[in-house]
Amino acid sequence: MISRRHLIATGAAALASAPALARPAVVTDATQLLPRSGPASPRIVICGGGWGGLSAAKYLRQQLPEAEVIVIERNPVFWSCPISNKWLIDVVDTNYLLHDMFAPARRHGYTLIQTEITAIERDKKLVRTAQGRIDYDYLILAGGIRNAYDVWFGDDRRAIETTRMSFPSAYIPNSEHVALKNKLKTFKGGTMVMTLPPPPHRCPPSPYERACVMAWHMKVNKIPGKIVILDPKTRIMPIGGGFRAAFEELYPDIIQHVPNAAVREVDPFNKRIKTSAGDFDFDDAVLMPPHQAADMVWYADLIAKNPEGKPTGWADIHPTMLHARSDDSVYVIGDAMGMISPQFGHYPKSGHVANYVGKIVATYLAQRVRKQEVKVLLPDNLCYMLVNGDPREAISVQFDYELMADGTVRQTQIDVDIRTPDLLEEDFKWAQRMYGDFLA
Repeated sequence: MISRRHLIATGAAALASAPALARPAVVTDATQLLPRSGPASPRIVICGGGWGGLSAAKYLRQQLPEAEVIVIERNPVFWSCPISNKWLIDVVDTNYLLHDMFAPARRHGYTLIQTEITAIERDKKLVRTAQGRIDYDYLILAGGIRNAYDVWFGDDRRAIETTRMSFPSAYIPNSEHVALKNKLKTFKGGTMVMTLPPPPHRCPPSPYERACVMAWHMKVNKIPGKIVILDPKTRIMPIGGGFRAAFEELYPDIIQHVPNAAVREVDPFNKRIKTSAGDFDFDDAVLMPPHQAADMVWYADLIAKNPEGKPTGWADIHPTMLHARSDDSVYVIGDAMGMISPQFGHYPKSGHVANYVGKIVATYLAQRVRKQEVKVLLPDNLCYMLVNGDPREAISVQFDYELMADGTVRQTQIDVDIRTPDLLEEDFKWAQRMYGDFLA
């Protein structure tokens, strides 16, 4: 893992501009895109081809067809983390999560480059990749999260790699998801510990859903064991009533929820965790470390700092315009986004929000390029969580947002705690609608 100090050292903070030429394609060599020539039109580079990045790319091409839009993504296929907990117990198959990224690139006319980002030089408006450098007029960072194992282990590479390989968190696509599914299928019994990242983290209710589907698998297959959820929060949230009912009514002998259990020390070799709620030994585990903004945000030196001057781990962005506070040519969308409101903190780090914000930033950029007034737009959020495998029942949570007179954003949260099959049907309709929006 690259140290935060090294990442920050690679950043820069000045502006420069360059002309652009639209050239939609799917390419494998970034150097083919340089140098630029021809009539001036903006080049917009999107780092990250997930829910937010692909949404921004499609809608930029629709709203700003003269722009050259380039998506840089390291993964060869699109893997959907939303719905993946259901895949763990075969409610959906792999094809439901796995999608071709080339088809939407060709269909909508943006360029897709599959390569690793190695540095971002904002003073030169350059993104450096394993296949060459790419210059930009506007940059969108949509890299999601990083697993901040260094918060637990510092620079201890052996502990980091042992934890990652033996007790994968499965919160970043996609090999860890396969490892977790294999772990579940081969689990013979004992204590399975699950650490929850401290908030904010990716998809806040999903660790509880994961515990439910794993507990259901253990229950129906009569696997002797329990799942101990080490939760740093004071209570289950969101959808606390629904998850609590599932734990107590469906899995009372399997799931043990431990609140106020902030991780103090992890020993992956001796299978022991020390927390503020006590020490726990385990036979197996799903160890979810703290989440932070993806490495690319650190490369760009755009991490916010708290009042004490320490990095928050998340991007320093304007709460409604969504560009970096220190550089309005760079936008951050999706899970890497930082503080939005003093009332609720961060937007939920979800695929739904990433999709919505990607479309918002596409609209903002179209308005800016055309010298129009940029009008504030706000997302919403919707999450469905499977809690029972037979009958298949889900609960849900909805978040709505409103711009207040003082310019701050206010959140309204609606928990649906009663588990029903109808909510699972709504979940599949939501997923098909979302896939159809940015992958079709």
